[in-house]
Amino acid sequence: MADAIKINDNTWRIEDGGVRFLLFCGTEKAALIDTGMNTPDAKEIAERITDLPIVLINTHADPDHISGNSAFPEFYMSPNEEENYRNFKGQGTILPVKEGDIIDLGDRVLRIIDIPGHTPGSIAILDEKNRVLVSGDTVQDGHIFMFGPMRNLDKFIESLGHLSEYADKFDEIYPMHGSFPVEKELIEQLCDGANEVKAGTASGKEVEFFGNKALLYQFPYAGFLCDLE
Repeated sequence: MADAIKINDNTWRIEDGGVRFLLFCGTEKAALIDTGMNTPDAKEIAERITDLPIVLINTHADPDHISGNSAFPEFYMSPNEEENYRNFKGQGTILPVKEGDIIDLGDRVLRIIDIPGHTPGSIAILDEKNRVLVSGDTVQDGHIFMFGPMRNLDKFIESLGHLSEYADKFDEIYPMHGSFPVEKELIEQLCDGANEVKAGTASGKEVEFFGNKALLYQFPYAGFLCDLE
């Protein structure tokens, strides 16, 4: 069962096994960020927390982030993520968002940052007033999936560099997996590790994940699951 944990008076994280999603409340509306892996009732969970009208923003469309999307007839997502979303039978109308777009919840502005690589349409969300970055799966201290279709290590590295450009605008990172929160220094560490993987200087071991074989490159701060060589 999902566990809603209050962060402060207008922010909650909902823990759904190995993944989490978030609820950000402004003065006029609330944003549910992702809908988890085993939570088709994600909207109902949010409605038990707030009476504000709720919009949905998806950081990306992997199946562990969209289980409750069907309760929303429309939602914010990068248009570059639509193929991934429809591949997992995702329904509803995508309201396209891109780099620099603003979603104003009322005295709480959320800015969209494009970070392709983990998936083609992955986005980060900058909560400017509270100096928080929502990183989706791109920045985390768990195992980052970089194997299978739609993953691009070069773009992932570029996106980490792009996030670094915003480093003076946030103090904490809210990832959807792993420890919560994480420090922004993790961005540089992940960039270094991904570059080692790309250069072939990191050592990986073959593992099985959900019936798929991958190479796990384990670093002290996180791991990368990549295609077999």
